[in-house]
Amino acid sequence: MTPAARIQAGIDLWAEVEAQPNVPADRVADSFFKSRRFIGAGDRRAIAERLWAMLRAAPRLAWHLGAISAPATPRLMMLAALTLTEAMDADAAAGLFAGARHGPEPLSDEERLALRRLAARRLDDPAMPEAVRLGVPDWLLPSLAARFGPRLAAELAALDRPAPTDLRVNTLKTTREAAREMLAAEGITTEPTHFSPWGLRAPSRAPITATRAFRDGLVEVQDEGSQLVAAMVDARPGMRVCDFCAGAGGKTLALAAMMANRGTIVAADVSAHRLQAAVRRLRRGGVSNVERRLIAPGEKWIKRARGSFDRVLVDAPCTGTGTWRRKPDARLRLTRQDLDELLLRQREILDRASTLVKPGGILVYATCSVLEEENEAQVRVFLERNPSFRLLPLDALRTRAGLGVLPGDGPFLALTPARHGTDGFFAAALLRAEQAP
Repeated sequence: MTPAARIQAGIDLWAEVEAQPNVPADRVADSFFKSRRFIGAGDRRAIAERLWAMLRAAPRLAWHLGAISAPATPRLMMLAALTLTEAMDADAAAGLFAGARHGPEPLSDEERLALRRLAARRLDDPAMPEAVRLGVPDWLLPSLAARFGPRLAAELAALDRPAPTDLRVNTLKTTREAAREMLAAEGITTEPTHFSPWGLRAPSRAPITATRAFRDGLVEVQDEGSQLVAAMVDARPGMRVCDFCAGAGGKTLALAAMMANRGTIVAADVSAHRLQAAVRRLRRGGVSNVERRLIAPGEKWIKRARGSFDRVLVDAPCTGTGTWRRKPDARLRLTRQDLDELLLRQREILDRASTLVKPGGILVYATCSVLEEENEAQVRVFLERNPSFRLLPLDALRTRAGLGVLPGDGPFLALTPARHGTDGFFAAALLRAEQAP
């Protein structure tokens, strides 16, 4: 594709993302490219990378257009991105809008005026409101400021940068060094992750799924932080473990490897589609100790299984604020109502899952959120309502399980991109008393 054709494709893709505000941008992009098979791999990558850069800068780009009294149309958003995020001069940007074959139509007089005004501005403007400059919803800024304090700008800047591609090596089939060598033979250079003993880190958007190592189940794509959450469970061979919000099975796979395929894992979820999606991953990974359980309305299995699990992991549905570097559009969709509804769901799920833990067992509550309301506050409320559980601080968990890989000096696992190079994750281990208090 010509540069101009890539610009037009980017405009069209941005328009589709805007037209489907409740659909994640990566799903919109996947559908967009599947319907345009003529777009080659290199062009798809360039178009997608520009889309992600626009999504990260979207609040600032829209603010600049508002400041010059220009509408935030897909064409003007593209012009704003070219001039403000890519530092392209006005003549070069206008040259891409020349009506060439497959390229954008020529600029109107109004668009030319807007372009000249945009070219005289800088992406970060002192007049910007703080929420716009940091790229977060107005209503969420107080919570983030309370969470991070003087580190707010640095933490949000780290959440705004593209993430690397982290892999978890499947120890049921290979070792980290052998997997690393196999990937290198296919042209993908990796480095061992800093904390996880099973992790490898590749450059952003490395074509992992096209490798033999992935196809043969030697590696799975999984952020290092997610691997550390799985480590918090301290699952051991022969145990009975429940992954209560298993989804497509990422952490289930990690738990199976920790257990060396011995014992039982019940992968439970409210979505039959997500559980079905896990089947292929489990088969590829050589996992044989997992039972799937659909938690449907009126499901009696939870009552029957009461107090029968050594470990229960609750990877609760959450705002996903810790994953913004991978899903920059998520911050644009998040509302206060979403948070309020999620807080209620988290409490309900935690209460139901806790009944599965046997005396002396451990409940791990985790989110991919950086918000105190979804994390520490939920744990405090749960412990107040459930005196048979007590917090197992990180130091105690390290001693008990030999989990020296867990970073942090507080009672909880609290990971952020700025401090740990992972996505934002939270986890707390809660020990159930051997006898009722």
